[in-house]
Order: sequence, then structure tokens, then C-alpha cells
Amino acid sequence: MSDHKEKEYSVFEIAMNLFVACMVSGVILAATYYFTAPIAIEKAEELKKDAMTSLVKDADAFIPVLGKKEWFEAQKDGHTIAFVVPSESKGFGGEIDMLVAVDLNGKIINYDILKHNETPGLGDGANKPVFKTHVSGKDHEHLEVTKDAKETELIQAMTGATISSKAVIKGIREADEAVISYMGGK
Repeated sequence: MSDHKEKEYSVFEIAMNLFVACMVSGVILAATYYFTAPIAIEKAEELKKDAMTSLVKDADAFIPVLGKKEWFEAQKDGHTIAFVVPSESKGFGGEIDMLVAVDLNGKIINYDILKHNETPGLGDGANKPVFKTHVSGKDHEHLEVTKDAKETELIQAMTGATISSKAVIKGIREADEAVISYMGGK
């Protein structure tokens, strides 16, 4: 028979082992963050620029608007042709975050929904070309949702997603109002 004794660890030794394991893990996480954070920030900026470029295709530069958080002037050949502004609204599934492009006449050029929790197959249709074509070119007066198919000047609600339709248009309308106000009510 073998006579071997199991080593007994004191509470202090267990605590020290746990402390060392946590410190090593913390150093690994910190190092990973240190090296990947700048890449993640750069990638986020790249995605934002791509989103703005898709909203205002004619623009060759996007210049931040001083005093306005996340607002950009879309410029072509050094002249402002539109504004790209963030907007949010509460839909059926929660907050809907979007970017809205508004021309200098206060008409909607395009928009892109960045984040939402709307019902797949219903409310998420607001980010599809079928719905977007109804919004593009609309001025402030015609940024209103209707269920009446005869009312062609207004925006036709998505079937089964009236709340989502109204929420998206509300966010777009607020962005449009903000740009019009910024430009001095033109």
C-alpha cells in the first residue's frame, strides 16, 4: 500500500492562486483591448463613412458640423449639397437609430436604419428599398404615413407594421426639421 499524503492548501494559498489567475487574465484582456480598440474605432468610422456615402452618392467629402453631435455636411467640390444627421425614434420593438440625408431644400435624399428591434418580416421592412423609395424626395409636408392607398402624396404604411412605419417617418421628420431649423428655416 502506498502511503501518500494529500497536500492541504491554506485559505491564503487558495486566495493567492486565485489572485494570480485573475491578474494574468486581466493583463491578457487589457493587452487585447489595447491592440484591438484602435482597429475597432477605425472600422466604425469606416462603416459610418460608407453609410454616409451610400446616402449622398454625389458627395466627395463629409465634414463634421461644428456644435452638432454626429452631424455632417455632405460636400461636392467644396460646396455643401446636403446634411447627414442622426435620428432616433421609438418603434414597436424599441429604439430605432438612423442616419438621414437631407438636401438644402429640406427634402429627404435617403436614410439608413443603423439599429432596430422591429419584427423581422414586418417592421424591419422600413430599411428596404420598397419603403425607402416612398420617402426619397419627400419634403416636410409629405413626411406623413397613411393607410389610405389613394393618398399618393403621403407615405404608404407597411402592411402589418403601421407602428414601425410611423416611428421611422417620425425620426426622419425630426431630422428634416432639425436641418431646416439649422439652415434658418429655408
